[in-house]
Amino acid sequence: MAGSESFDYVIVGAGSAGCVLANRLTEDPAAKVLLLEAGGEDDADEIKIPAAFASLFKTHRDWNYETVEQKHTGKPAFWPRGKMLGGCSSMNAMIYIRGNRADYDGWRDRHGATGWGYDDVLPYFVKAEGNTRLGGPLHGTDGPLRVEDRVFTHELSRAWVDSAVAWGIKRTDDFNGAAQEGAGPYQVTCRKGRRWSCADAYLRPAMTRPNLTVRTNAPVTSVVTEGTRAVGVSYLDNGVPVTVRAEREVLLSGGAINSPQLLMLSGIGPAEHLREHGIDVVAALPGVGQNLHDHPAAPIIWATRGTSDVADSATPAGLVRWQLTKRGPLASNIGEAGAFYSTVDGLDAPNMQVHVAPTLFYDNGLREPAVAGFTSAATLVDVASRGRLRLRSANPQWKPEIDPAYYAESADFDAIQSALRSLIEIGRSGPLAKFLDKPFLPGSHDLDDDALAEHARQHTQTLYHPVGTCAMGGGDHAVVDPELKVRGIDGLRVVDASVMPVVPRGNTNAPTIMIAEKAADLIRQS
Repeated sequence: MAGSESFDYVIVGAGSAGCVLANRLTEDPAAKVLLLEAGGEDDADEIKIPAAFASLFKTHRDWNYETVEQKHTGKPAFWPRGKMLGGCSSMNAMIYIRGNRADYDGWRDRHGATGWGYDDVLPYFVKAEGNTRLGGPLHGTDGPLRVEDRVFTHELSRAWVDSAVAWGIKRTDDFNGAAQEGAGPYQVTCRKGRRWSCADAYLRPAMTRPNLTVRTNAPVTSVVTEGTRAVGVSYLDNGVPVTVRAEREVLLSGGAINSPQLLMLSGIGPAEHLREHGIDVVAALPGVGQNLHDHPAAPIIWATRGTSDVADSATPAGLVRWQLTKRGPLASNIGEAGAFYSTVDGLDAPNMQVHVAPTLFYDNGLREPAVAGFTSAATLVDVASRGRLRLRSANPQWKPEIDPAYYAESADFDAIQSALRSLIEIGRSGPLAKFLDKPFLPGSHDLDDDALAEHARQHTQTLYHPVGTCAMGGGDHAVVDPELKVRGIDGLRVVDASVMPVVPRGNTNAPTIMIAEKAADLIRQS
């Protein structure tokens, strides 16, 4: 690598974690940092408009992944992932959820992730958060990540919360407080009705610093190693290979798909699998790509009456209203409200999350609404099933083979079916019922167990939360240690959702930001 451009740190991926690292590491003016992003700028209007996030799916701002056909659903699943500055924080539904205390204590106690218990990570959630309503000791008010009550909430979302409370779920106004259980509106990572991504919160404030270099449209093809030390990366600049050196560390923040793929392309992973693709083994780590899991979701949808649909505002007039005021239905994040509860007694934490939307939202929102509608979705957040990710080729431009193994454990499917029954019951009672005209999906809500199971299989989709493929911990299959250092390779860490040994109960953006905040401290301390 003689003559190569040199930096102290090279960060791969400008998603949620990479943006945090770029900001925190360049707070030291002596640290020279390069941030490489495979996608482009986050300059599309659809990124800024909260209600427009699904319009980014299957565009050039989306990695546009697809799983293999799932044995227990009979079909593959589309997995959108952000490919731009901000990554998935520029394309998600902006719901701010941290997870449950039991999640992080479980990381520590069952997986050997020392230093990652709830009391250890809470200060980093608080440090990141700039909440406009909630304060200490459980919430931050002056962090870079703006968290606010949505400026627009549809009457259907409020009616669903009231009906869920009438059904038996307690009311809450803070899913990230002392207790997670309850039904209520979600807080969002928005700033006065506009998406507030990690590029907004962390990257832009740092881009004026002379010690930060950001390069877009720069897909990384390999980590460069010398012996057992990572010394840099190779990436493509308009198709031309370029190599840069990292004097201190290479930091992978590509997410649960791209980070394990890049490790394997670089000779770090299951030895036999690497040899199958003609890749020289640098470090035999069998856990790379293993432990893949995600939150599966399935919907219950109604056609509505006597109310509006947020899709009605997807018009020039609606756009002008949002542009001038940052208010109105386009300021909706679609998944406006929901709940956490348990489908069975005796659990130490909720196993189910509900997301509700005042429109038709299924098939990842890729279908045009046929009628005015209301969607409630059961989302399994305590997931037993585990899949894996594998290379299809040693060519970095080939997409990997993705298998989350949805419902491989029957308990997962049982929980989803139970939750779907509950959503039907909630829709039939309470204030919501007067707005519901008739079942839309499935076409009848009077289903026997077999028919309900078939509906769940046909309409299960991702909730966009893949994790676990570079899991941290202390066991033989841990890929990184509790300092997020890749086992057997010096100068290399993974900092993103792939290091989560178990997916938290809830949306994963806030936990990913927390991981990067804590990682920045670990890196500076070393």
